[in-house]
Amino acid sequence: MSVKPDEIGRLLLEQLNQYDDRQQLEEIGTVAQIGDGIARIYGLENCMSGELLTFEGGDMGMALNLEEDNVGCVLFSSGEKVMEGSIVKRTGKTTEVKVGGALLGRVVNPLAVPLDGGPPIVSDKFRSVEAVSSGVTQRQPVNVPLQTGLLCIDSMVPIGRGQRQLIIGDRQTGKTAIAIDAIINQKDKDVVCIYVAIGQKASVVASIVNTLTRHDAMKHTIVVCATSSDSAPLQYLAPYAACAMAEEFMYADHRDVLIVYDDLSKHAVAYRTMSLLLKRPPGREAYPGDVFYLHSRLLERAARLSDDLGGGSITALPIIETLAGDISAYIPTNVISITDGQIFLESELFFSGFRPAVNVGLSVSRVGGSAQTKAMKKVAASLRIDLAQYRELQVFAQFGSDLDASTRDRLTHGARLMDTLKQSQYAPMTMEDQVVTLFCAKEKFLMDIPFYDVARFNKGLLTFIKEKYPEITGDIRESKDMTSETEGRLRECIEIYARDFKVSGR
Repeated sequence: MSVKPDEIGRLLLEQLNQYDDRQQLEEIGTVAQIGDGIARIYGLENCMSGELLTFEGGDMGMALNLEEDNVGCVLFSSGEKVMEGSIVKRTGKTTEVKVGGALLGRVVNPLAVPLDGGPPIVSDKFRSVEAVSSGVTQRQPVNVPLQTGLLCIDSMVPIGRGQRQLIIGDRQTGKTAIAIDAIINQKDKDVVCIYVAIGQKASVVASIVNTLTRHDAMKHTIVVCATSSDSAPLQYLAPYAACAMAEEFMYADHRDVLIVYDDLSKHAVAYRTMSLLLKRPPGREAYPGDVFYLHSRLLERAARLSDDLGGGSITALPIIETLAGDISAYIPTNVISITDGQIFLESELFFSGFRPAVNVGLSVSRVGGSAQTKAMKKVAASLRIDLAQYRELQVFAQFGSDLDASTRDRLTHGARLMDTLKQSQYAPMTMEDQVVTLFCAKEKFLMDIPFYDVARFNKGLLTFIKEKYPEITGDIRESKDMTSETEGRLRECIEIYARDFKVSGR
């Protein structure tokens, strides 16, 4: 069989047209040095900052240092299979993580690998862990409340959807408990919650997951976990990966997200470890010079989008641990300047039995009353001033036994207010219950109630209203306001219950 020359030429042209040299060429590097989870790689001339790299043993890493003759790469695994001379390939894309609804109810590491023993995450959606935050014109004011269920926070340090509210305090003062209460309180409120454990013990994270499961809160929650036994790069990556997961819900699904970073002190330490191993120049307290940018570019991604973009939001609750209450240290001052307020937890209050141990004097919300319902504004307007006066009078009362009637009344009222603000762990209150409880204290119905009976009185009152007068709390819940008519009915109801309480002593 003979083949004509023009037919051979046509076949060759077809083959050449189908050939794509980009598909045939790969940029390959070689590991020149490996140790402490850091690899120095030669040969990757076109590597991007933050690019995902694959090693021949299957390990993954991220390029962080781009130097003249080598690339500094951090490994996401132990790197036992990576040796000098190992082949490294570029992926051509920055570090990404799986996102989407398949992650809800799961415990994953920062690479979206399940840690809960469940099946692999199945999702065709990916987002880059690093992303530019939304611009000013793409946002709208923060004026929709995000209820934490904690009376002292929702009344005096309110949090709005899209806000960044810092939780700060010494270790073992209840910082994580506040965040977990806030997550539990979002049940049935169409708010996705993400809890990011950075450098925590695995046993602590397991306990938190059990608590969330017990309170039926895991179905709307993702737990992203980089424990203290994980490498510094994984701990560094955890909050950014979690934020990418949150952005998928905010941008694509137009939903509200609450994300807890527990805690950014350990995140800064992990970044310092990486930076020193990469031989970046150290600064104050050996942190690199860009440690402020480390957290600002993360927390600025929290926002409430404009209605044109769907109106979704990310509310961030970063946690910072202080030493001996020193909020003027390097990392605390950095994060305080980035956030929209802080909830300061005090050891003295915690050990004296006042929990949550929120120091109202040092705590502030820069969103303020914009993130409160009208009903809450009415009952909480004078609360901060009353407590400040109580603390001031308390100091003077220690040195003088002869007090006039007005001063004694203020002290009695202040003590009742303080006891009203105490709250058990994992027992968040609804907005209408908070309003009723604060109204009762504000209008001084507790003045004749013995100090040790205040908590029992408040609990019994809420039960009494739900059983006998449910329309009162129903009106407050529906209108988010307290009309003069509702106020009158509530006042009558409290008077009836107070009489029965004094007579029966129950």
